[in-house]
Amino acid sequence: MTGTEDPTQAGPPPPDAASRRIAALLTGLGPERGGQIHAIFVVTVAAELASVVATDEQGHAVQILPPEEVMALVRVHREASAVQPDGPWWRYLLVVSESGEVRTDYDFGEQPFPDEHLFPAEVYRADLEAFPRRRLPVWLAAHIGHADRQSRPAEMAARAEPVVAAVAHDLPALPLLVARWAVLSAAFVAVDSPWGPRVLPSLSLFEGIERSGSSLWLMPGDRAVLSGGVWNDPVLDAVYNGEAPMPDLYAGAPPWVANATLNPRAGVGLLSFCYWWDGGRWYRAPGPVTGDITAAVPGVWSVESAAAIVAALMAEEPDAHTHEAALGLVRAADRGEVGRGLLAEVFGEGAIDDAYLQLTMAGISTPRSASTASSRPV
Repeated sequence: MTGTEDPTQAGPPPPDAASRRIAALLTGLGPERGGQIHAIFVVTVAAELASVVATDEQGHAVQILPPEEVMALVRVHREASAVQPDGPWWRYLLVVSESGEVRTDYDFGEQPFPDEHLFPAEVYRADLEAFPRRRLPVWLAAHIGHADRQSRPAEMAARAEPVVAAVAHDLPALPLLVARWAVLSAAFVAVDSPWGPRVLPSLSLFEGIERSGSSLWLMPGDRAVLSGGVWNDPVLDAVYNGEAPMPDLYAGAPPWVANATLNPRAGVGLLSFCYWWDGGRWYRAPGPVTGDITAAVPGVWSVESAAAIVAALMAEEPDAHTHEAALGLVRAADRGEVGRGLLAEVFGEGAIDDAYLQLTMAGISTPRSASTASSRPV
């Protein structure tokens, strides 16, 4: 169970007797007939919350405060679930349909909880004392135990021990990476997709649908920092669920590789990689490459990888013409000369102005002709 999926479509297991009893109590508090009950319980030994909404046959929603009798049954239900190999559930969903059918779903933390359902670390520590578990999901283990080990304040960065960084050969040169990131951002914006990478002045962002993501900070003097995290990173799993040391991703990094230029995952202990561009080269901490970062970075690796994504956005079943148009767009981006007209040829007029702005902020757009350009103050 996650914060975005529709649990009523996931084929959950049939409700047990306790769930049916809870459903009956909640139904008695809701609309008299033709309504639906949707309840989520988030429970630990140290903290709990509940959200119960009743919807009548006209679609009017009413928030219900579950009585102590219901909460007591929910706590007993959770304690009983502790016999499962994964330990007791963290979140419990119960839905009563208009016809009276009861559906349940249980969340053991495979995906990060929504922010409104996330308790402070000490709450989970107390729960783990009561219900020890063999392992935790990486995100939850990091929430409990990261202890700011990936934080790099400016004063720490300025006083770091000198280390010879490794030259990184697994990334395209910065100008190409910026151009492809921007053209992919423009493509997603052009088709009105809420997903995909985005560009801001000096900052490029990417959050994948599977919760991997990264950020690219551009700095004066032809410098940049690319960092991010891979969902369920096995290296971090070994750190938080085993006894492996936390990798020093900043070994050899200059002082400007600091919290202000790092992906926010560093603040919660979920950073998987860190690269910095300086003097025309990418660098990283010395040592072997620890894992595959492709899930956390848009398809910037080659003209072909970027064009394949653009083509997939252009058509559900791209043909040869579509692929050629996508290749032309990415090649133009690599040259730093994508005009608005070319973008419109590929995607039509739709959201083309917002898409073109992505290229403008990345500095790879071709200015409009003098006849169409806005007048400038003199």
